[in-house]
Amino acid sequence: MNHALSDTAFVELAGREIPVPADGLYARYRMATDLDAVAVDPRGPGTEFFRSLPKTAVESRIGPTLTPNFYYAASIARLVMLAPAKRLRARLPRELAPLEVLPGVGIFSIMLFRYDVCDIDFYTEAATGIAVRPARHGGPGIADLASSLQNDDLHSYVLSLPVNTEIAQIRGHDGYGFPKWVTPIDVDIDERRVAARVTNDQGGTDLEITAPTPAQKVHRPLQKVSTGTSYTRIDGDWHATVNQIHTLKSGRALRPQGLDLSLGQGRLSDDVRSVGAQRVLALDVTTSAQIALHMPTPTSVGPRR
Repeated sequence: MNHALSDTAFVELAGREIPVPADGLYARYRMATDLDAVAVDPRGPGTEFFRSLPKTAVESRIGPTLTPNFYYAASIARLVMLAPAKRLRARLPRELAPLEVLPGVGIFSIMLFRYDVCDIDFYTEAATGIAVRPARHGGPGIADLASSLQNDDLHSYVLSLPVNTEIAQIRGHDGYGFPKWVTPIDVDIDERRVAARVTNDQGGTDLEITAPTPAQKVHRPLQKVSTGTSYTRIDGDWHATVNQIHTLKSGRALRPQGLDLSLGQGRLSDDVRSVGAQRVLALDVTTSAQIALHMPTPTSVGPRR
């Protein structure tokens, strides 16, 4: 479902005038969102998670901003695929190494996101990425693997991250260093099915996914909070971006049945082909989540491998 801007305001960000919903959270609060206003929004599952996470004013490449960026109502689908570690390594910077589930076999993911209530308003995005070993981690790989497969402490390198709004593109690309561009992206995730389509530059299909939603388990508020770390280069220096995910309803299907992944022409499909990803290990679907996305911080990733 595409959400057109019926009433549009223009705001300045990183020296550009960009459109946002005139009655949206960003136009009204500029990242300093009133949690009491969010608490009465029927689309959100409450604000308890965010009340213990104070925002901090920081200077960034997009100018002064507040961090973290809060996502008050989100849904996520992650398709976990196996790929030859050699081909994954070829897509990684030399400082990073793929996380291997077996000798010579690593993890490639396609992810779909729908943010219904967010500090920067409704948007959707898709991502392709490679699971990597934590930077400068010298422990046994099996420990990294166990943590990653449980989605409790994911470390990744993002190959592509298209979004469908300009504000999300500017903040994500200029502020976080992610490979973001704007394109139409339809993402619908509910307790019955997952359906998503990413459009390419010519208006055709880049990538399309449909699948039955795995049975959802309800988690008590604050019971399941995981952390993801993504590595990016900003102005030539390595940074780590931490993403806290408060999961309220989720499920996993191993070797999912009824999954239809269609590759077309575009950057996401090119990523899938480039790493030789074929075997699907799992489909993780979270129909209700909340997210706190922190601004990137400088990090050391060690010497080139």
